[in-house]
Amino acid sequence: MKTQVSFYIAFMASIFSPALKAQCHVVGTQPLYQLESRIETYTLANGLRVRLLPLEDKQTLTIASQFNVGARNEAKGQSGYAHLFEHMLFKGSENAPGDTYAQQFSALGARFNASTHFDYTNYFVTLPSQALELALYLEADRFIRPSLNATTVKNQQETVLQEMAQTIDNQPYVRSAMEFLLAQVEGTAYGHGVIGSREDITQSTPESLTVFHRAYYRPDTMQLSLVGQLSPEVKTLIAQNFGAWPQPTQAVPSFSPLNITPKPVHAELVDERGPWPGLLLAWHTVGKDHPDAAAIRLLEAHLFQNTASALGQISQHNSVQMLSYSLPFELENHGIANIVLVPRARASLDDLTQKVLGLVAQMQQQALDETRLCTLKQVWLNNRLEQLGDTQTLATQLSATPEQDKDHPFTAQWQRINAVTVDDIQRVAKQYFNQDYVRVDLLPPWYIRWGKTLLEWLPDGTSDSLEEAVL
Repeated sequence: MKTQVSFYIAFMASIFSPALKAQCHVVGTQPLYQLESRIETYTLANGLRVRLLPLEDKQTLTIASQFNVGARNEAKGQSGYAHLFEHMLFKGSENAPGDTYAQQFSALGARFNASTHFDYTNYFVTLPSQALELALYLEADRFIRPSLNATTVKNQQETVLQEMAQTIDNQPYVRSAMEFLLAQVEGTAYGHGVIGSREDITQSTPESLTVFHRAYYRPDTMQLSLVGQLSPEVKTLIAQNFGAWPQPTQAVPSFSPLNITPKPVHAELVDERGPWPGLLLAWHTVGKDHPDAAAIRLLEAHLFQNTASALGQISQHNSVQMLSYSLPFELENHGIANIVLVPRARASLDDLTQKVLGLVAQMQQQALDETRLCTLKQVWLNNRLEQLGDTQTLATQLSATPEQDKDHPFTAQWQRINAVTVDDIQRVAKQYFNQDYVRVDLLPPWYIRWGKTLLEWLPDGTSDSLEEAVL
């Protein structure tokens, strides 16, 4: 009887315990674990890591490949090589010359593309499952035996330069802001842009690109993932096409976390094409595999991202910005938390800065509410669950699995997110979101700045009316 009473008291105490009441009950995790349990992972003798995720209810499959090569691997004088080489791999291989790759897949109604980043380059193709054998043959041929001739190199140089002009040089503020931010990590592997320089791109040759390919396109830096309806012969076909690819004798390059001492930086960048002022605020943080990365991601979401964020909530009542945009920038060995804001007519860039810094200071001084933290975790999970039905997203995620998550590619990151506490949120706010931040004022020509200053001095109602008329 005494034991039952003791148990009852302990049970009731636990129900009304503040610690237990504050626990987060996130729902919907089961699909992640169920899907992960179906993944088969193995490694070929040459070091190529393969992941298979069969989904019998699909009529298509996605083949995704990621190579551990990006802008950070580029030597001096070779900026943009990783991105240029990505273009080259769609323009012919030993057994599929010219546009054969694109023609074959377009005839099947396939979707295919690629992208280059600082740390990696990835490729994907989604196509009817019956074309598995052809797809693996074409993928292996272009990765292992690309055709790098003078005509193709020249054509793709011109394509990349056109892309540079359209996405960077012809866009207000982009070139100057990019070069300024890269200067903050000058001297590191991340000190130049992924797109590269015009000079380095135009001076590339078939010979120099061949050397780049041999150094970095290797089986032990590749992750290959297949998701969708897979035939019983899939492993045999992978071995036939990729198994004979020799592993280089030299070691895979390694990169250490950036040794950067953050400091306060304030710059003004004037662009005569700028339509309106803008503000960029950024803080140096940590790489995506760092123990603090999960807490920082949730803090960014709470502060800046979507209408439910702290910034979004105050903007509903007294908005000082027309637009705000925050995109987590996570490298393997570094991170940058950031937000870009466009002010209302009656708000100055100083007003915007103080508004954001006030939200950050609030997080440093007062711990986040447990309920809010639980909501942030649920939103993170919901976003992940929305991606489960798309073979392309699943395959690209699998091929991007970091080494620390190799055994749990879908759930390991969730477990780190779920382990974040309110104390973690407050600690990273103090440690990384301090006064050593970067502020960049994006300024239009003088006459727009002059008009904007005039509107700031007018009564709120008047400036709002004029702004609405202009917009």
